[in-house]
Amino acid sequence: MKLSLAIVAFALAIPSATYAQDSTADSGGKYPNTFSSGSANVAPFTNQSKRFNDWSVSVGAGVPLLQSADLTSIKNGNGKNLFGYSAYVSIDKAITHAFGINLQYDKGETRQGWFNTKNAAPDATAVGARTQYDAISILGDINFSNLLRRVDNHSPYRWALHGYAGIGTIAYRAYQKDGNNKQTLMTEIKPFQLGSMFMQAGTGLKFKVNRRIDIEGRLMYVVTGDDEFDGGGDAYSAINKRSEQVSDNFFNATLGLTFKLGKHESHLMWHDPLQEIYYKLDVLANKNQDIEVCKKGDADNDGVCDDWDRQLDTPAGARVDGAGVALDVDLDGVIDLYDKCVTVPGPVENNGCPIKKDNKETAVEVEKTLKDIYFNFNKATIRPESNEKLDLAASIIKENGGNYLLTGHTDIKGNAAYNLRLSKERAAAVVGALETRGINENVLKSRGVGSAEATIPASASDAERMADRKVTVRFVETSEWDSIKKKDYEDVPVKKAAKKVPAKKKKK
Repeated sequence: MKLSLAIVAFALAIPSATYAQDSTADSGGKYPNTFSSGSANVAPFTNQSKRFNDWSVSVGAGVPLLQSADLTSIKNGNGKNLFGYSAYVSIDKAITHAFGINLQYDKGETRQGWFNTKNAAPDATAVGARTQYDAISILGDINFSNLLRRVDNHSPYRWALHGYAGIGTIAYRAYQKDGNNKQTLMTEIKPFQLGSMFMQAGTGLKFKVNRRIDIEGRLMYVVTGDDEFDGGGDAYSAINKRSEQVSDNFFNATLGLTFKLGKHESHLMWHDPLQEIYYKLDVLANKNQDIEVCKKGDADNDGVCDDWDRQLDTPAGARVDGAGVALDVDLDGVIDLYDKCVTVPGPVENNGCPIKKDNKETAVEVEKTLKDIYFNFNKATIRPESNEKLDLAASIIKENGGNYLLTGHTDIKGNAAYNLRLSKERAAAVVGALETRGINENVLKSRGVGSAEATIPASASDAERMADRKVTVRFVETSEWDSIKKKDYEDVPVKKAAKKVPAKKKKK
């Protein structure tokens, strides 16, 4: 039974809060780290950052009254109350504004039975007893006033209701005086043993006299867990058989003082954080403050105050971002105000535009790209594996501009008229393929020369004659461009099949 009570009391004494006093946020002059969890740049909690005192010493004295026992202090036998004495001293530590832990030492003496053992026995059957005790316990301290206080209560905070519960060890010497006025030591329990464990719980009402001193009245109920504490003797003695309780318990009413230690103005147990928050909100709500925008002005007139402008000399007319920096969309180092090609990167010396190549160089580069264009055998149809080369050639022309004449060539082998026609059609097919890739139809023209410019003899191998089968590219000046046709052949119209007239039957 004692062990079970001890476990329950110990659980009540463990603090449920893990955070104590407030610490001060310090950004160190830097912007807050908005990517961290919780408050940004919070200083570590140290003794220097404390705002409240959290240590105190309490002393007090009072009267113990044995209530649940075979020999009690309250109207036992003769209808009178027998008052003993008690005293306590404790060291108190506040963990939060609503919870603390106390290490307490109690000393006292209870008087119980039919008469006070200081007096003579009234008759031969009367029994009186007294118990001297010393106890050390750890108490959990709950500040109910801070837990239950209304946040809109603006009255001075000077009264506080506390609740206490804890366990410890108790040592005692129980004496009994019988009708023959003989006083005998009945039971002695040493401290710090399993049998000496006890529990106490109760409540106290504190009044704050000033920042250093509190007055407190307490009423504690002490559960000794022992049937021999009252001086009745052995658990099976005639006196202890009078009732069935297995624990002698007593009330202990005390009046004491608490001395708050520390350098701060206020003690943590007298601080109400919700009150502080609402007070600060009220102050802010009632505070008239003129907000001055752009204290340093806007020297470059870009619409961003110099207080946070990262570019104080932005050119007039330039578009800027939220930090006052001139925009550079293509990130080429030339701001959009001066960039002639806003969306295309280019060097500063060319006003942010890419430097175009010489048109003749462009013609050479396009010709190299078209070198490996493949056609179906004896046709002007371009094979699919040539698409990548055509894409590259189109991008080069788009980037550099210019008018270009594409000329088709064949090798010397074969019919000259057939080769001429095939070269014209293949050159026109390449032009058409490039135009489908976004090239303007007015900048490309085609012609074919067949085998007229072939240099490899017909007796050479097919691989050698391949050098003559090509498409050449030439840049054409504007003055010459208009005299050149789009292509140098006419499409052969498709002839319709003639209807066959059935032969007339001969007359017989």
